[in-house]
Amino acid sequence: MKEIESLSRELYADTPMGTLYHYTTFSGLLGIVRSRALWASDVRYMNDSAELRHTADLIKVEVRERIESGHANANLLAQFADWVTHRITNGHMLFGASFRSHGNLLSQWRGYSTPGKGVSLGFCPEYILQCAKKQQFMIGKCIYEPHRQRALIRQVVDGVARLAGAFAGDRQAPAERAVLHRQAFAAMETDLLRIAAILKHPSFREEKEWRIVSPVIINTAEAPILFREGHAMLVPYIEFDLGSGGTPPVLDHLYLGPTANVNISMNSLKMFLEQNSIVPKRGIDYCQIPFRQR
Repeated sequence: MKEIESLSRELYADTPMGTLYHYTTFSGLLGIVRSRALWASDVRYMNDSAELRHTADLIKVEVRERIESGHANANLLAQFADWVTHRITNGHMLFGASFRSHGNLLSQWRGYSTPGKGVSLGFCPEYILQCAKKQQFMIGKCIYEPHRQRALIRQVVDGVARLAGAFAGDRQAPAERAVLHRQAFAAMETDLLRIAAILKHPSFREEKEWRIVSPVIINTAEAPILFREGHAMLVPYIEFDLGSGGTPPVLDHLYLGPTANVNISMNSLKMFLEQNSIVPKRGIDYCQIPFRQR
């Protein structure tokens, strides 16, 4: 559907201007430097699998309100809401990795690193955009404002509602029409998935997140999907290449997270980076947040 495709393109048209920070653990840092890649996880498995469900919930609310107000095509809208709920869990795959506009937030140290073992890797936005372009990734700024999210969802549901016009005058049986509806929904799945990937619950607004997202993967058997251990399940991921021709990742800045051993931790961190020919352009700073053992 052209209008959903246009909406998706508009949402990924913003360009980051400042340093993009990626919070991780020491183990994550070792893996990123040695593999010259970030792990881009299936977006269904990010933030306890709540990411895409948020969009499904927004669509359910919008559809319910229209049906309760007497919408002429209630069956079509209800079918769309059910289809979205199913495809969120069982549909195409989209992989993403997160960056923050702020590299030194206590909430992020708590959420994305382990006590005394965290770093925030700062990348120049042009560098990330260059890497993304080579791999056909897109970069989008996450949307947290409820009023803006509702407006976007209204546009999506408006587009779906207009499908009814395409079938006006047709004499298919209800079952045949339902099949045609599903085919129309499937045509918009890729763009709808991209939109859902950057709609985040307002409670996360402090993060000011930018997200790189992969091309949508339909044939999983032929995709380079790997798996890592998550909190309670295996998490599918693919690698987002940060190197070119074997060159190390290029860092603009780095924060060392809260730790009880600032001086010696900073020393070993610098040695590790230098050993791998990585010298952050703006240096390495300690976060200055008091360390408290959890």
